[in-house]
Amino acid sequence: MVLTFLNKHRHIGLLILRIGLGCMFLIHGGPKLFGGPEKWEKIGMAMNYLGIGFIPGFWGFMAAFSEFIGGACLILGLFFRPACILLTITMLVAAIFHLGRGDGFSGAAHPIEVGIVFLSLILIGAGKYSLDERLNPQQSEDG
Repeated sequence: MVLTFLNKHRHIGLLILRIGLGCMFLIHGGPKLFGGPEKWEKIGMAMNYLGIGFIPGFWGFMAAFSEFIGGACLILGLFFRPACILLTITMLVAAIFHLGRGDGFSGAAHPIEVGIVFLSLILIGAGKYSLDERLNPQQSEDG
C-alpha cells in the first residue's frame, strides 16, 4: 500500500479536519447567530423552498445555531454526532435553497460537499482526541 505509514496518524488527521471545519463554521455562523431576529427571518426564508413558510425566524435561528454551536462542537469533539446531524440537515436545506433560487449546481456545490463531509463524520465519530472520547471512553471501538 502507498503511504501506509500514515495510518498511525489517523486520529490527528481527524482532529485537523474537526478543528478546520469547526473554525470555518464558527466564522460563518457567528454573524448569522448574532445578527438577531431580522437576520434569522431572512435566513429562515430558505425553508420556503421546502414548502415550510411559517416561523422563518425560528428556522433561521436554528440554522445559525447549528452552524455556530455546531462549529464549536466540532472543534471540541463534544456532542459530535448530534452536531453533525444538525449540520448535515442545515447543509441540505442550504443546497435546496441555492438550487431553488436558480444558482445551479455551482451555487449549491459548497453546501453539498460539506454536507457529504458531515454525513461521513456521523459514521466516523469524533476520534480519540475529543471530549466525547474523554467523557465516555468505553464507547470507543478502535482504541
